[in-house]
Amino acid sequence: MGVDYYNILKVNRNATEDDLKKSYRRLAMKWHPDKNPNNRDEAEAKFKQISEAYDVLSDPQKRVIYDQYGEEGLKGAPPPGSQGGGFPFGGSSSNDFMFNPRNAEDIFAEFFGSSPFGFGSSGPGRSMRFQSEGGGMFGGFGGGGAGDNGFRSYNEGMGGGMPRKPSPVESKLPCSLEDLYSGSTRKMKISRNVMNAHGRLVTETEILTIDVKPGWKKGTKITFPDKGNEQPNQLPADLVFVIDEKPHDVYKRDGNDLIVTQKVTLAEALAGSTVNLTTLDGRNLTIPVSDIVNPGYELVIAKEGMPIVKEPGKRGNLRIKFEVKFPTRLTSEQRVGLKRILGGG
Repeated sequence: MGVDYYNILKVNRNATEDDLKKSYRRLAMKWHPDKNPNNRDEAEAKFKQISEAYDVLSDPQKRVIYDQYGEEGLKGAPPPGSQGGGFPFGGSSSNDFMFNPRNAEDIFAEFFGSSPFGFGSSGPGRSMRFQSEGGGMFGGFGGGGAGDNGFRSYNEGMGGGMPRKPSPVESKLPCSLEDLYSGSTRKMKISRNVMNAHGRLVTETEILTIDVKPGWKKGTKITFPDKGNEQPNQLPADLVFVIDEKPHDVYKRDGNDLIVTQKVTLAEALAGSTVNLTTLDGRNLTIPVSDIVNPGYELVIAKEGMPIVKEPGKRGNLRIKFEVKFPTRLTSEQRVGLKRILGGG
């Protein structure tokens, strides 16, 4: 079996030119050897594979031959099981179409419009960064001899660097407690600047879908990689939505718990009362209060709080705090009656 260029570039076989560019941009930046000083050999190999895959799939003629005959047919070797026939352009091999992989670094510099390292190509199939001038000013990989197609880059002191990725662009996503209790799906329409195939900035509109999970808290971040504006010689920023909680008329959130404040009269505090609530998912709760409500008293109803994200099926508690409304004036008869009832004489 030959090399699977589609798999290397992480695209499907129907990938468009735009799909190929986006995937190449992401993977080439990830595996560029200068970004992987601790595993440079592996990065060099992957970087060259990615570049070769992009070189083939972005060229209509090469792609047609590859799709029909695979890597072996593209490079002139008989496909497995063949008797040497069946190659494009006639004959027993594809000598009429010799595939010479382009230099990986030339593709990289060409793709970004100008070399992000501060230098360009010199001669066919060879970039200036591959030349050695005593070795002391160069890092990278590959030999420095004549005809070398290895990769050598200037150090930072020579100027330039990898294309910069801006800081993430954050936007608040206001959610009601009902949204965060039951979960919801939000559709966000965004407009951003992108580089088209001709290197020009154009405006692109897109609908992003955010699945708000039950139990998410304020500050939870949802990241859409590379969905920010694009700029020449600069990677697109990530777009981040940050969950924000809208105030609720009845409930206040405290971690995974819900808190509600209930006002009761002095008579209800002493003789008992009933709390009636509508939950965030629309159920009616009737909660009898038989205890004497004293200062600081709190009634806890288990499992009627917010869903716990990391423990599916579990919920926090509902905590009912009481505010006792004391009378502002008592008649003489009421004072005598209270003293008698409460044992004060």
